[in-house]
Amino acid sequence: MTDKQKVTIKNKFIYAVGKRKRAIAQIRLFDKGKGEIIINNKKLDDYLPDYELQEIIKSPLNITDTAKKVNLTVLVRGGGKKGQAEAIRHGIARALDKLNKDLHKTLKVEGFLTRDSRIKERKKPGLKRARRAPQWQKR
Repeated sequence: MTDKQKVTIKNKFIYAVGKRKRAIAQIRLFDKGKGEIIINNKKLDDYLPDYELQEIIKSPLNITDTAKKVNLTVLVRGGGKKGQAEAIRHGIARALDKLNKDLHKTLKVEGFLTRDSRIKERKKPGLKRARRAPQWQKR
């Protein structure tokens, strides 16, 4: 076995994609990790300093008791910070489902495997926004 083959076996990961609104997150879940989460080449605390958003991301790991057993690298783009956090949560849940099928029911009950497909509706002609009509005038 060559050194190159050893490296590929060592760095085995599970790939998953999570989406929310305009945000898309590509997840790499490394089994046998220490609980490190790296988002766009930054640590979780640096990328999202808000505690609430960190908890959204960590929620599938905490529910399945895998927070200290796996490492994650995430590439996320599009949307706002909250949309990105929820896209990451969706991707992590999908990756955990691939890792262990026994976790499927737990993740499904919490609603982490369901993609929230609500997106901004397009603007229609003659309207100010998607559904907002100009103010009506009698005269």
